[in-house]
Amino acid sequence: MEHKKGKVYLVGAGPGDPDLITVRGKELLERAECVVYDRLVNKALLNYVPMQAEKLYCGKWSGFHSMKQEDIQAALVDRAKKGKLVVRLKGGDPSMFGRVGEEAELCVEEGIPFEIVPGISSGIAAPAYAGIPLTHRDYGSSVAFVTGHACAKNSGAAPGVQWKDLAAGVDTIVIYMGVKNLPKIQQELLIHGRAADTPVAFIQEGTTAAQTTYITTLGEAAVKAEQVSLTSPAIIMIGNVVKLHHKLSWYENKPRAIEQAAFEHVM
Repeated sequence: MEHKKGKVYLVGAGPGDPDLITVRGKELLERAECVVYDRLVNKALLNYVPMQAEKLYCGKWSGFHSMKQEDIQAALVDRAKKGKLVVRLKGGDPSMFGRVGEEAELCVEEGIPFEIVPGISSGIAAPAYAGIPLTHRDYGSSVAFVTGHACAKNSGAAPGVQWKDLAAGVDTIVIYMGVKNLPKIQQELLIHGRAADTPVAFIQEGTTAAQTTYITTLGEAAVKAEQVSLTSPAIIMIGNVVKLHHKLSWYENKPRAIEQAAFEHVM
């Protein structure tokens, strides 16, 4: 009897609003036999998963990982080798700071078929919900997405990020996982010539009913973050396009359903 061959689907769950998952992502959740999911996945998406399917939580946050990355990858391989349709459900887009490359590489090494299903990244969706376009003909024609999270082996700002080049060469900077290192990021950009009056937006809990946008300047960013007790998940956006927030803000100004009043992290 021929053994059923499993497959791994590396799926983007979208930025928080469960309605923003792709049609393909929803279809795969409905067929899944095993789902390995992150902390920043809205738990409403698990309602699509068959009751009999295995569900493995692998959430990570600063200072704590419920599963090590190596263990996550081992679980994907193990279930796929048992013939299961495995969905690795990641917040946002799996290719944007989601370590999808490492998981896909392991699938190749183990001879396991895989597919990458893009999702809407929070760095795109949260600004849109805050009424801040990434580019605008009058304010900025270039954008960079960077991580503000330093690896455990390093200290200070994110290793490999060329803050000097970003300060002078990119109109709009979108920073993921930057709350903890914001003072260092602010310092690097100011040292390398970014104007202190450059507009900055903090978009907390983006695309959820709990979304809150704070506007400040680069020179006051770290102080403002402390004043409002900024916590993750939050997108930090730097550039003149932020000026459009007050004019174009649409989501935070409309009534939001009570039942969606908070982004329910999966635990």
